Amino acid sequence: MRTVRRGTNRVLLGLAGAVLLGTGGTVLMGGLDLPVKWHLGLPAGWPWTRPGDVLLSAHDRTRWTDRGWWWPVVIAVLAVLVLLLLWWLVTQLRRHRLDEILVDSGDGEGALLRGRALEGVLAAETKALEGVDGAAVLLTGRRTEPRLRAVLALAPHADPGTVVRRFADEAVTHARGSAGLERLPAQVRLRGVRHRAERVT
Repeated sequence: MRTVRRGTNRVLLGLAGAVLLGTGGTVLMGGLDLPVKWHLGLPAGWPWTRPGDVLLSAHDRTRWTDRGWWWPVVIAVLAVLVLLLLWWLVTQLRRHRLDEILVDSGDGEGALLRGRALEGVLAAETKALEGVDGAAVLLTGRRTEPRLRAVLALAPHADPGTVVRRFADEAVTHARGSAGLERLPAQVRLRGVRHRAERVT
């Protein structure tokens, strides 16, 4: 399903890009008067061939404005278009997070593990490590080959090397074993926690 959605997304993006590129190129050629300069010999009725041409003629712009259904239809079409674009934008932002992981259940069919559940367990175990003041965990990749991104907030006294080693040996290893994964690549970012200075009197 994810592969089909990715392929559909690429096709739609390609078509939208081709339409926009073709329309923009045609308008640009007309605005720069390139058909005349280059003697292209475009057929009669070809749109936007001269700098003075407009995208829509006055007749096209006002053809149905006196009809009662015109403006409601225009508003409805624009509203649907905006909603579709917002939906597409949300799906693009959400596709970086892995919703589920395919776990080998031993029966040849497999089971699905919620990505957010594994993220929560990983974050909780990571926060319990000595020297870690906070942790944010995100699963990416494919459900058969998940990847892990983690941001760890280090305590002032923490040793970064020790924290990363314990994170890999404990939290990541436990998650990989519980999900039945052969490997779970992890990318870790460390940041220090800034504490507000206090005046001692």
